[in-house]
Amino acid sequence: MEKSELNNEQITVLRQIREVIDEVKKVIIGKDEVIIKTLIAILAKGHILIEDIPGVGKTTLALAISKTLSLEYKRLQFTPDVLPTDVTGFSVYNKQTGTFDYKEGAAICNLFLADEINRTSSKTQSALLEIMEEGKVTVDGVTRSAPDPYIVIATQNPIGSIGTQMLPESQLDRFIIRLTVGYPDIVSEVNMLKSKQGFNPLDNVNRVMDAEDIILSRKVVENIYVSDKVYEYIASLAKATREHQLIKLGLSPRGTIALTNMTKATALLKGRNYAVPDDALYAFNDVVAHRILLSSRSKVNGVSVYDVLNDIVNTVEIPKVSKAGIL
Repeated sequence: MEKSELNNEQITVLRQIREVIDEVKKVIIGKDEVIIKTLIAILAKGHILIEDIPGVGKTTLALAISKTLSLEYKRLQFTPDVLPTDVTGFSVYNKQTGTFDYKEGAAICNLFLADEINRTSSKTQSALLEIMEEGKVTVDGVTRSAPDPYIVIATQNPIGSIGTQMLPESQLDRFIIRLTVGYPDIVSEVNMLKSKQGFNPLDNVNRVMDAEDIILSRKVVENIYVSDKVYEYIASLAKATREHQLIKLGLSPRGTIALTNMTKATALLKGRNYAVPDDALYAFNDVVAHRILLSSRSKVNGVSVYDVLNDIVNTVEIPKVSKAGIL
């Protein structure tokens, strides 16, 4: 299948996403791949974890995306004194009615930025689990739905920074990808400095999509064709993480589903209505690295998680898939 064989809905979504990327690039300069992968994760119905040092544009990225996607946006700075109720909300007694009124927490919005999430307590971190997985919060036995779409972009400082603690594995598994922004190169940093002379680049970001467009886009991604051979390839990659001698905890089934969804969204963004193995490999490290635990042997030998993942990619045979997705 060629690009011309995309249907009208697919063509519309592809055009919109490319316009969104162009808008965000007005603010985040020289980090095109981070922007693209973030939007792919949103199309794949996922949440994004960005791990990096302060000041490289993590929060600005979330702001730019919320503006061009016309999403209700809230931000919470996760300091050690933040409570679970600050995230989920709480009930307050109303003297006039004699009932308890629910007060929304910061997480009730379309796009929630959990800033420096690993600086708060594990209890507060865990308050996000239900809403990230199900799009709902339960307070005092009453379950309420978050707006649709619901997206969490969380940032965390590198482990070892002052006042940080590791996220529990159950929380990490809820993030479809983990990204790093990194320092800009000289040319990009110069362009960034020039762009901030006299105005805020965020003021130039235009609306491209809205909540309904995102919901439709996600349905379009769900219908991207994946052949049995590509499914088997994704499952083989997952199996390899579970059997590798340097991995103590391999990729969970939730992780395999995440990789499949990312594969579909990548295929669409590359202008195809069918997936190929390269689509699975595009974000493989970003989907898997934070979900696996290395053995003590790997640490003793100085082997990184990316060394192990590269070994898996080079070991698992890549299937040959035709344009129709079938050999």
